[in-house]
Amino acid sequence: MQEVGFKNPAASLDSLGLKGLKTAYWNLSPEDLVEHSIAKGMGRLADSGALVINTGEFTGRSPEDRFIVEDSITRSKVHWGKVNKPFDPKKFDQLWRKACAYLRKKEVYVRDVMANASADPLYHMNIRVVTEYPWSNQFVYNMFRRPDREDLLHFDPQWTVLCVPGFKADPTVDGTRQHNFAIINVKKKRLLIGGSGYTGEIKKGIFSVINFILPIKTNALPMHCSANVGRNGDIALFFGLSGTGKTTLSADPNRPLIGDDEHAWSDNEVFNFEGGCYAKTIDLTEEKEPDIFRAIRHGAILENVGFLEHSRTVNYADRSITENTRVSYPIHFISNAVPTSNAHGNPKNIFFLACDAFGVLPPISRLTTEQAMYHFVSGYTAKVAGTEVGVKDPKTTFSACFGAPFLPLHPTRYADMLGKKLRRSKANVWLVNTGWSGGPYGVGSRIKLAYTRAMITAALNGDLDHVQYETHEIFGLAMPKHCPNVPDDILNPRNTWADKNAYDAKANQLANEFVKNFEKFADQAKPEILAAAPRVLEVV
Repeated sequence: MQEVGFKNPAASLDSLGLKGLKTAYWNLSPEDLVEHSIAKGMGRLADSGALVINTGEFTGRSPEDRFIVEDSITRSKVHWGKVNKPFDPKKFDQLWRKACAYLRKKEVYVRDVMANASADPLYHMNIRVVTEYPWSNQFVYNMFRRPDREDLLHFDPQWTVLCVPGFKADPTVDGTRQHNFAIINVKKKRLLIGGSGYTGEIKKGIFSVINFILPIKTNALPMHCSANVGRNGDIALFFGLSGTGKTTLSADPNRPLIGDDEHAWSDNEVFNFEGGCYAKTIDLTEEKEPDIFRAIRHGAILENVGFLEHSRTVNYADRSITENTRVSYPIHFISNAVPTSNAHGNPKNIFFLACDAFGVLPPISRLTTEQAMYHFVSGYTAKVAGTEVGVKDPKTTFSACFGAPFLPLHPTRYADMLGKKLRRSKANVWLVNTGWSGGPYGVGSRIKLAYTRAMITAALNGDLDHVQYETHEIFGLAMPKHCPNVPDDILNPRNTWADKNAYDAKANQLANEFVKNFEKFADQAKPEILAAAPRVLEVV
């Protein structure tokens, strides 16, 4: 086997079972990886300089094909069920050997990277990633922490990822659901991905690993959120499901970005897990998302986008391959990013973003610690009517801790950690509705982005600390009566509806959805969290 590149002289792939390879390329530069991708016919350059690739059959994660090996470590700790499906240890070993055999006489790309940008080495994680494709390896370079040459000389991996998109499992023999799979083996500290070229499987696989390790071994809370920091050091966190405005609202020219997706909150620090960003690009414009648009240059990877006819100019409105078009780039491509990807101190403000298409939730409300834990476990937003065939009304969506697919432990475990940190830090928690007001989708209107930005700015500046509040009758939320640069009459959503009885009925409907969703967590939720649930009223 030929080896090319820069690595720890003692590093070897033999212990992984990777033998008989044609060539192993170690820690190649992004420029070299771009050239390999183009030479193999796997990508082309856009006029911006970014590499454009197609991830193949899968253009998104496949949650039903993600497994965790059930063994003596995971058996009593993992919250088994629809999200966390058990996998047989012997089947994993068999599948790993088959994937290694598939790679014989082939080229592979090896990347040594780190996760967790904490100032404390306790939280650091060294990862060795072996990929079949060069652009998968470049994605890893973009998305994780990049060791310097001295670190590479002494690099000792704690976890190993093997990503083999061209290898397909046989479900009847290998124990998978279908030919693609992503399997976490905690005991062996391995992540095996096959049958799918979607790069997000690597990113979210490691995120799931961290979500298992940190709460068990440390007091750091892993979080699926974006984070920024003010010039005076005040940290803000933004939680929200797709379409709620998490990326847009956390991108603030006056507040440097810590990261856009995955973080942890330790005793006195918030740190990014990653060294890059993985942003959606559908309908992207420089006006709407200037930071993302300008980051798309040489070194960035665009996934599954189309081009304007007879050009190398990307057509960001092109949905012919998928709605889930993406770009990955190192975080330093963002001019306003925190260079160290961490900030010392505790968060001062935390925002839960919900695009409420029912028009029920207030534009902004302040939560108690118990309400914050309840809404954290709920992870609510709503799909707009018309996005799915036959859907005539808005559709509720709940994702525990705003990241259910990546939580190996029971959601209340993370909520309890959040509650302890909120009580100690005295952080403000705000529920922000970026959706509708004056009626549901189709009747009311979407809350203006300028108003939402003004409310978040007011919360960050402390302008909502001393205003009067009123309590929402059903959800028990504290709603400010005044907010700078926002009309007072929209702050209580009931006031914006012409038909107050219709509002009450819709609020009850949504409250019922919350209560019904929470039933599956009730057996492990503390009484104070259950008491924070909305109360359904009789509508006259």
